[in-house]
Amino acid sequence: MKKEIYFAGGCFWGVEKYFSLINGVINTRAGYANGKTKNPTYNDVCHNNTGHSETVHVVYEDKKITLETLLHSFFDIIDPTSLNKQGNDKGIQYRSGIYFVDKSDEKIILDFIKKIQDNYDKPIMVEVLPLVEFYPAEEYHQRYLDKNPSGYCHISKVKFDTAGQINSNDLKELKFQKKSNDELKKQLTDIQYMVTQQNATETPFDNQYFDNFEEGIYVDVTTGEPLFSSKDKFHSGCGWPSFSKPIKSNLIYENTDKSFGMNRTEVRSVLGDSHLGHVFPDAPKDLGGMRYCINSASLKFIPKSEMVKLGYGKFIKENN
Repeated sequence: MKKEIYFAGGCFWGVEKYFSLINGVINTRAGYANGKTKNPTYNDVCHNNTGHSETVHVVYEDKKITLETLLHSFFDIIDPTSLNKQGNDKGIQYRSGIYFVDKSDEKIILDFIKKIQDNYDKPIMVEVLPLVEFYPAEEYHQRYLDKNPSGYCHISKVKFDTAGQINSNDLKELKFQKKSNDELKKQLTDIQYMVTQQNATETPFDNQYFDNFEEGIYVDVTTGEPLFSSKDKFHSGCGWPSFSKPIKSNLIYENTDKSFGMNRTEVRSVLGDSHLGHVFPDAPKDLGGMRYCINSASLKFIPKSEMVKLGYGKFIKENN
């Protein structure tokens, strides 16, 4: 069945292009929504305080793509904590909003926002309202980035590159769970088990990821939970993967480690309780000063090109 939803997320050029690339989306149209005037022009919206938001009308086939997947995708291309601003664009016309025509969609949207609020340090500022009116923008705004490939856009190129891979199965929420010791013995290699479960340390310069600088994320090998991003990985010369910080501080915890006559700070994953490595205050100051020295055997690398396919699409922003 055909359904429709309206997304406002900054400049509508990029938002329209992004949704037009998603499988299951039938049609997109840029326009102006929920303002105070009728038949506004682009100049009116930008300069005459009409109250309209730059909005994209998305028509989709709900048997091919779900509303929740479209919501995942929308939140992946905006900063939902930003008020009246996305990228370099500022003003009420660039506010973020989701406007529905089907009343039953309201609960889906509000439940989704409530579920993801814990992922953000600030309140989500996306307005959720019934659509009052929508006026298609001038023809030159329609598929603007297709006609002007070098045109301005606040959405990164990688988002467009991966939009065509998005589907509802890929973006179902991943469930990260701690496994039993018997399960880990079956799942892990000997070195992975020794490092994560017995606090061993692998050989420097002879491990899987110490010299890997491909774009992607590093997940806990025992649970699959994302822990580190390639954008925070740097050359340290120590022979193990080195990161300036975890993706989020609450994903790891630290212990005092006095083994082998040394006084070090051990790093472990919170969910999997896996030994990861140690953290040292000797990184370059411009990187924050901390070096998370992590065993490759504690990690599994997910290349950016495979993140959507493997269900990690919402973490792509961690690499931008």
